[in-house]
Amino acid sequence: MANLLPEVWLRGPLPEVPALLQPVAHALLQAREEINALMADFDEEMLWTKPAELASAGFHLQHLTGVLDRLFTYARGKMLTPEQLNALHQEGKPLSESGQVQILLNNFNRQVDLALEQLTAENSEILTEVRGVGRAQTPSTVIGLYTHAAEHTMRHVGQLLVTVKILQSGLY
Repeated sequence: MANLLPEVWLRGPLPEVPALLQPVAHALLQAREEINALMADFDEEMLWTKPAELASAGFHLQHLTGVLDRLFTYARGKMLTPEQLNALHQEGKPLSESGQVQILLNNFNRQVDLALEQLTAENSEILTEVRGVGRAQTPSTVIGLYTHAAEHTMRHVGQLLVTVKILQSGLY
């Protein structure tokens, strides 16, 4: 059944999220809805298949989770932990457990929840403060990191959609 609700951004402001961060929160919630609907009943056997050498659906799910974690860490002015760096290096590698689709979805959903908590707690007065990205500490801003997190998430939602549709069509 198709979702009868309008897109998240048309449902009104989210309580407690600062006004300037509403679009970020809306994008993350929209991504979560679309990904969970797309991956419902997805055949786990195809999770790591790379049609036409595109990234696998499993990679996209891992990357979506990881990029939110990393960008929101930088927005807090922190460097990545060894655990985050290890997770980055594991992106694209199958999990050893069964039920991988649900595990990856749960991880993504949990990361969106954490991102929303951070957005809700954010002080709007620091949004233009500079934050370093990566080992080189390439300069960005808090709002720049949040905006890129939303944009990058939606970009991968689109790529995941195409990959899943190709896999489900059997045309690869």
